[in-house]
This record gives sequence, structure tokens and C-alpha cells, in this order.
Amino acid sequence: MITEPRPPLLRRLPAGVWVGALWTALVVFRFFTRENELHHLLNYHGNPEDMPMVVTAVVTTLVATLLVRLPLLAIVVALGGGMFALGMWGVPEAAPLQFLIADAVVGYCAASRSRRVSLTALALPLATLAGLLLWGAVNDYPVNPLAYGGFAATVLIAWLIGNTVHQGRAHTEALRGRASEQAITAERLRIARELHDMVAHNIGIIAIQAGMGSRVMDTQPAETRAALEAIEATSRETLAGLRRMLGALRQGEGEPAPLEVMPGLGELDRLVEKAAGAGVRVALTRRGEARPLPSEVDLAAYRIVQEAVTNVVKHSGTRDCHVTVGYGLRELDVTVVDLGAGAATGTPGTGYGLAGMRERVALLDGEFAAGPRPEGGFRVAARLPLPESPAVQTPAVQTPGEPGVGTAVGTAVETPVEVGP
Repeated sequence: MITEPRPPLLRRLPAGVWVGALWTALVVFRFFTRENELHHLLNYHGNPEDMPMVVTAVVTTLVATLLVRLPLLAIVVALGGGMFALGMWGVPEAAPLQFLIADAVVGYCAASRSRRVSLTALALPLATLAGLLLWGAVNDYPVNPLAYGGFAATVLIAWLIGNTVHQGRAHTEALRGRASEQAITAERLRIARELHDMVAHNIGIIAIQAGMGSRVMDTQPAETRAALEAIEATSRETLAGLRRMLGALRQGEGEPAPLEVMPGLGELDRLVEKAAGAGVRVALTRRGEARPLPSEVDLAAYRIVQEAVTNVVKHSGTRDCHVTVGYGLRELDVTVVDLGAGAATGTPGTGYGLAGMRERVALLDGEFAAGPRPEGGFRVAARLPLPESPAVQTPAVQTPGEPGVGTAVGTAVETPVEVGP
């Protein structure tokens, strides 16, 4: 059960209570500092000095009480106080003060209420001014049209200010809602890409291993056992990845999410081994000096290689693949080339795999290209920008790998792995 905290005391009490308390404190202070205070306040005909304060106190207290729930009635109260103050011949500034209170309520309605309520609030003072002007003309009462026009102008200005605030607030809410939708869409696409890259690759390996095991089950029990072991290991890895991702998604429900270590280019050797177990020979070449990369670049580069190798395993119809990772000064180049004669099964740019790779590269402001090679096969290439770092000149180093021959060319470190049926 979700319980909301109680608001502070200043927000629990209506605004009218605080306004009334302020005026009461002022009257009490004057009661102890001036003789016969109540007589001064309540004697209207002989006390033009203090009576406007009483009217203002009553009007402001009622307006503050009605403002939130009944703003139109608050305007009526303020206008009624203004019309009452017109009878105070000795204090001509009393009526304009009450009318300015009505203007403030009109601005509040325009800023915080619906268009219908705000237009009604605008019409009330204008109708009152028009009625007073008409009444003065009918009864031959001296009125100043310029003064009434000035009051009408203050009403329009208050409404325009409030309406501007309302439109600005609506625009801000629209921008916030659009930003929330974009964030939700981006997160949904990120989860979809991660699930596709992880599940599609591993399930493809499992399917190939299962088919291989079924073909050699009767003639090569050892190969069948190896295929089953590969299926078990890959399925456990897939299940662990799904648990980590689902745990992260459930974190918002109050359950602690397990720490997830995102894969990177350091896992390429293991990826090569898995592809080799599926019958595809992968030659891995590293150019330049390997160095720590930003996590988003490291993950994107690994996922691009993983998806490209998965496509080779599933669709290319060849047993050879060449992966090149080039560490440049300002960019990281990743290339996966199908070395065989098999043609791509789809057109460039189609399928969730290529679309996911293209999205990953676009999010990092990189460059991506994928398509058939003129000499046959398929090529996937991505260039990801890196933070600038000083160039380091180092000799080539040969990294030992799985059974096979490792060769280094220039600054490249190449570890071909050839394992298959």
C-alpha cells in the first residue's frame, strides 16, 4: 500500500485562514496602541480613514478563502467590495483597490483554469464596468469614461498575463511529455536491441549445435556429447543474461537489481570460440594499441561483431569469417567480412540485426555500412568516434590463441581459430 506524506501545515490550512489571521493580528496590535479602536473601525459615517481597511480586510479574506475552489465567486466578492466602496465619498481610492483585487483573481483564473472559466472571469469585471457606465448615463450620474476604460484595460492586461503563463505552462508540459515518450521509446529500443543481440546469437548457436548433434548421433558419439555440452553452456549463458535484464527491469518495483557486467571487446576471444564450435572459422585481427574504451562504445562494438558473426553462422553459407578491430587515435573501426562465396540472404538494410547495428552506431554519431562484396560474401563495417588520446607507438605483439597459427601483420594481431565438423 502506497501512502502519500502529509503536506506541510502552510498548505493544509486554506489561504483565507492566514489572510484573516494577518488582519486580526493588525487589529489586535492597533487595539493595544490606540484608544477606542473598535469605535474607529465600525463607525462608518464619521470615520473615512479606517473604514476602507475594514472593507479591504473582509474582501481579501473572502477572496483568499474562495480562490481555489470557487474563483468566479471570489471575483464577484471583489467586485461587490468595489461597488460598496463607491459610496465612500471621502476615500476615492477604496473602489480602485477592490477592483485591482478582482484583476488579480482574473489573472489567476487565466493562468490556472480552463479557457471557459478564464473567459467567464474576464467577462465579469467588464460587464460590471459596462453596467456602471450605463447606470450613470441613465441616472445622469457623473462618470469618467476614461477611468472606466483604464479599469477595463487593467482587466485585459491581467487576463493576457495569466493566459501567457497558462500557455507557457502547457507548452512546458507538452515538451516534458514528449521528452518522456522519447525516453521511453529509446529505452524500449535499447532493451529490444540487447535482447535481440543476446538471444538471437545464442539461440542460433544452439540450433546449429543441435542440428550437428542430431546428424552425428549414431556415428560420432563424442561429437554429439560435445554439441550437447555447448548447448548446455550457451543456454545457461542466455538464461543468466535474461535474468540480469529482467532483474534490471524489475528494479522500479522495489526489488534490488543484480549488478550486470556488460560485455565488451574483451569478450571477443570467447565469441570466436563459440563461433568455432558452430563450424565457422573466425580470424580475429586487432590493429593499433588496445586501450580502455567508453562503456557505450565498448558494448556497441562487441554487439556489432556478435550480430555480424551470428549472421555469418546462420545465413552466409560459408565457414570463413574475418573480424578486424582497429584502435585509432580518434575512432574505433570494426569490420566483419565473410570470406566465403556465400551470398547474403537479404538485401542491405533489412532485418532487425542490421537495423540494430545501424541504430547503435547512429546513437554514437558514427558511420555504418553493410552490403554484399563484389567478390562474394558480405561485409559489415562500423566506425565509432573515440575521445582523443595521445598516440602510442608500440611494436606488434602476437597473442596466442586456440589451436591454429597466429600471425601478425604490421601492427595487427591476428588469431585465426578453425574448429568445425
